[in-house]
Amino acid sequence: MKITDVNAYVVMPDYGAGTDVHSEWQWTLLTIDTDAGLQGWGEASSVPRNTSLLTGRGVEAVREALVGEDPADIERLWHKLYRRYTYLGSRGFPSTILSGIDIALWDIKGKALGRPIYDLLGGTFRDSIRVYANGWFGGCQTPEQYANAARTTVDAGHDALKLDPFQEMGPFHTMYVEGQISAAGEDQGCAIVSAVREAVSSHVEILVDAHGHYNVPTAVRLANRLYDESKIGWFEEPVPPESFGALRSVREQVRAPICVGERLFTRFDFVPVFEGRLADYIMPDVVWAGGISELKKIATMAEAYYIPISPHNAQGPGQILAGAHVSMTVPNFYRLEHAVSCKPGYDHFLQEPLRWQGNQLTLWDRPGLGVDLDMERVKAELHPDWEN
Repeated sequence: MKITDVNAYVVMPDYGAGTDVHSEWQWTLLTIDTDAGLQGWGEASSVPRNTSLLTGRGVEAVREALVGEDPADIERLWHKLYRRYTYLGSRGFPSTILSGIDIALWDIKGKALGRPIYDLLGGTFRDSIRVYANGWFGGCQTPEQYANAARTTVDAGHDALKLDPFQEMGPFHTMYVEGQISAAGEDQGCAIVSAVREAVSSHVEILVDAHGHYNVPTAVRLANRLYDESKIGWFEEPVPPESFGALRSVREQVRAPICVGERLFTRFDFVPVFEGRLADYIMPDVVWAGGISELKKIATMAEAYYIPISPHNAQGPGQILAGAHVSMTVPNFYRLEHAVSCKPGYDHFLQEPLRWQGNQLTLWDRPGLGVDLDMERVKAELHPDWEN
C-alpha cells in the first residue's frame, strides 16, 4: 500500500453560543489517501491568530515527502517529518503538522487491520474515558453567574470543572508582560472560584488554568490562596513554559498541585519535568506534541514517575478522538479535557456524533478512529481565507 495524496481543510468551527471566539480561530483537518482505497484523517489545528491557516499550509508542504511512502511505516515517517525542519527547530509548528499526519496514519492502519487504534496500542485499561469540563462558563462575568453555570454543568453529570477566573488577564492570553495582577483583579478571580466551590459539592474538582500569565511570586501567591480558600485540584501553567527554573521555584513554594504540558512538544520537552519532579500532572496535547505515537510515549515515560496524564484538548474532533484512543490504553490516565462549548463543532464535521454520557466518553469498537469526517460538509464549509 502506498500514499497517493495528502490534503488539508481549514474550517471555521461552531464554538457555541456566548463563546468569545473570533474568526482567527479555525480547525485544520486533513486526509491521507492510499492506492488501496483507504483514507485516514487527522487534525493539525492551532490557535489563536489564524495559526490553523499556517498549519494547513504546513500539511501541504510535506505532501511530497509522503506521497509514495508506505503508510504502515508510522514510526519511520514520524522521524522523517520530525527531522525535515530540524535546522529551524522541529518542535511546535513542525510537530503540529506531524501530529495531524501521525493521527491519520494510525487511522489508516486501524482500517487496514480492521481494529480500533486503541487495540493496536496495546488494548484497553478501561471501558470509557473520564473527562473534565472546560468552556462551561461562556458569557459569565460575575461570581453568581459562574456559580449558576457550574451548577448546570454538574447537574449534567460532570464532576470536574476547569476555568481561568482572572478576567483582568484576558488581554494577555498568549502574551507575557509584567506577570502581575492588580489586587482588585486577584480578589475578583478568587471570589469567582469561591462562588463555584460553594455552588458545587466538595467532591467536585475545580481546576484552575493560569495560562502562563504570571511571574514567580504572583503565581505562588495565587496558587496558595486558591488552594487554601477553595481547595482547587490543580494550578495549571503557573508561569510561561520557557523556564523550567521558574517552574521549579513555583513548585517548591506552592501547596496546590501543579499541571503543565500543553505547550511542551514531544517527549524531549517533558524530560526536564520528569527528572526535576516539576509537576503533579502533565497535559500533553496530541495535536501539538507529536500525535498518537508521541502521546503514548510521553504517557509511558510519565508512568515511570507515577505521574498521571490528562491530555489537553481545546481544538476539534480529531484531537479529542486521538487523545481518547491513547487514554484508553495507559494505566496512568487521569482525565481527558473537553470543551463543553465545542460539542456542536465536534459533531458537525463527523458522520455521527461523539458518544457522551455525563463525565464519560465512549469510543466505538470500529476500525481506526472509529468515525470518519463528513467530507461533504468539510469541503462545503471551508474558511474563506483557505477557500481563496
